[in-house]
Amino acid sequence: MMKNDTSCIKLSDSKICPSCSSNSVVKNGFTANKKQQFICKSCKNRFIDYYTYKAYNQWVNKRIIQFTKEGLGIRSTARILKISTTTLLKRIIAIAKKIPNQPIYKYKSYEVDEIRTFLRNKDKPIWIVYALERETKQVVNFSVGRRTKRTLQQVTNSLLLSNPKKVYTDNLVHYKSLLDTKIHNTKPFSTNHIERKNLSLRTHLKRLNRKTICFSRSLILLNCVLRIYFWG
Repeated sequence: MMKNDTSCIKLSDSKICPSCSSNSVVKNGFTANKKQQFICKSCKNRFIDYYTYKAYNQWVNKRIIQFTKEGLGIRSTARILKISTTTLLKRIIAIAKKIPNQPIYKYKSYEVDEIRTFLRNKDKPIWIVYALERETKQVVNFSVGRRTKRTLQQVTNSLLLSNPKKVYTDNLVHYKSLLDTKIHNTKPFSTNHIERKNLSLRTHLKRLNRKTICFSRSLILLNCVLRIYFWG
């Protein structure tokens, strides 16, 4: 029985597992607030008959990923999904933890660049350093921190393990001590792809816009949002 467009189907009516779509669903007692509980014999996940709290609906995580990539802020997403901001922040962190790192293939060419932002205060800037594979335009690794060798090294070291053909960067002096001259390239216009990606990042993620009242308050949350945007 469908209540409305934003409700989930009752398990007692469909007898289909919302996790694995199996029909091996049986009753499994009651919850503390006297709601009928079900268990799927195939995937062993437990569900209740009907969730009254919207954050438990099966489609919420997909919507959070979609809205994050489309640049909605925390409060905007919470208003649309009709859940609290605290629940949304916890859910973003949980989603990001389940996203695996991207594979870095051998003998490829990469572009590395930094994009400036801040946490809480514009007087305390931080940088997002990330690497882009030239052929696929896929982000393979990123790091957030101060503009130091330590932050850059987290990205460059992962690239060096893949024996890259070339690594293209700007003329930031730190790269000279981190990359071998045989593979390091700083020619003009060699980082056009990643520079364009920087523009997309600032356009799509409200917290990275240059003129906005939205900004990141937590380094952990900024990492999680970037992880969802790049690989979610």
